[in-house]
Amino acid sequence: MARSASDSSRRLLAKAAIGRLFCLAPLLLGGGGAWATALQVAVVDQAGKPVEDVVVTATALTAPPADPPVPMEGIVDQIDKNFVPYVTVVRAGTQVRFPNSDNIRHHVYSFSPPKRFELPLYAGTRAAPVLFDRPGTVVMGCNIHDWMVGYVYVSDTPYFAKTPREGIVRLRDLPAGQYTVRVWHPEMEGTEEATARVLRLDEQGSLSATWTISRHEEFRPRRAPVSRNSGY
Repeated sequence: MARSASDSSRRLLAKAAIGRLFCLAPLLLGGGGAWATALQVAVVDQAGKPVEDVVVTATALTAPPADPPVPMEGIVDQIDKNFVPYVTVVRAGTQVRFPNSDNIRHHVYSFSPPKRFELPLYAGTRAAPVLFDRPGTVVMGCNIHDWMVGYVYVSDTPYFAKTPREGIVRLRDLPAGQYTVRVWHPEMEGTEEATARVLRLDEQGSLSATWTISRHEEFRPRRAPVSRNSGY
């Protein structure tokens, strides 16, 4: 009899534990059935060709708020007298390093309102990282090489990506809900806000959408026709 009572107690405890797991399941899966889903975005130009370096952001309207991201560090290198990558996208609050992989010195600066900064003449990796703490687009240049232009897009949402050469990105692990989705590119005609669409991501799976943007030829100073070994 004692053994039977002990077995019964263990069975009751097991059932109670299973019941607690079932109660916790909706919370572990995102709260009230807000299952994670995905958004695929393709961006083409007016000729139907895929566009590289397009920033795609999704801002939650009705989805549960995202957990604060783990602070990451971005890197914008200087290679062959160009900023690499040409477009960098980071979350607000991210520090970005600017190593100089060229064998000459550069002087990086920006006058953009979201982040004004200056890294005086330096080479190698000696420059201190720059904190990008306000959302917006930061245009960078080099005080020595006028043709050097680069961009840091600072996002106020954790859901963002940048298109590769194929012009297609996939934003993963978005809780189901409504989002305002926007695209931005340095050579895009019109404003980023004009690209905004409200999309609903259901619990059933993924959603695909395509943006067509008109591009203008970005004005850049012509590169100086000098030898790589000239020191300039």
